[in-house]
Amino acid sequence: MKKSYLLWLFLCSIFLIHAQENDPTRQTEEFSAVVINAQTDEPLESVHVVNLNQVVGTITNERGEFSIRATVNDTLYFSYLGFKSQKIRVTNDMFRFTDTKIALTELAYALEEVIVRPYQLTGYLEIDVKNLPINTAYQYSISGLSKSYEAGNKNPSAVTKVLGAILNPADLLRNLFGKRPNQMRKLRLIKEDDEIRDLLASKFDRETLTELLQLEKVDIEDILSNCNFSKSFITTANDLQILDAMSSCYEDYKVLNRKR
Repeated sequence: MKKSYLLWLFLCSIFLIHAQENDPTRQTEEFSAVVINAQTDEPLESVHVVNLNQVVGTITNERGEFSIRATVNDTLYFSYLGFKSQKIRVTNDMFRFTDTKIALTELAYALEEVIVRPYQLTGYLEIDVKNLPINTAYQYSISGLSKSYEAGNKNPSAVTKVLGAILNPADLLRNLFGKRPNQMRKLRLIKEDDEIRDLLASKFDRETLTELLQLEKVDIEDILSNCNFSKSFITTANDLQILDAMSSCYEDYKVLNRKR
């Protein structure tokens, strides 16, 4: 009886090992599909596809086809100008069948009346410079330091903020990144993928960046603000510039954190 029980356990263990080895959720494969226009069924070229779990990206060809490294339960993020961005969870059936199609829906924009107010230039430089908008992103430098610091508007509190970050940077950065280690580690992976970097360089809405880092837009703005980047930079930079700024701040955090 005991021998039969041991034999049964042995067979069960072999079965479990075999099942795990053949479990597609444990394997990273090349997932292929076609992206089409939901209204016309026409293929969409140059759609950006990002695997949010593996942090890799690609784009569709002229036939709407793409191939990307993925496993079951990975989330793929699709974005294309003029179309609603979409997230798709990879399933077993998507690997099993080769005719998977992903449909994107066109965005409907309601155009509102736009009033253009040109600058009232007189031709006199002294007068015209007063009518043009001024960039209020001031840079502060301190003797002995090679780095300058952005601090927004020129006021005493801005200078105090810069000095506080310089004199006590460890506490500042620890508060910013200490609670977000997983998201911040993705920064390095994102910077290494050329497809994702090209995508972010064309984006200004922070949508793709929030999906990749699993952060809210307000969190990204808070991080950059506390890292002494001006409001002008935060609102006008493209997503790649925002990524590089966050990465620079995070690298400082890692250096300071190792010295604790």
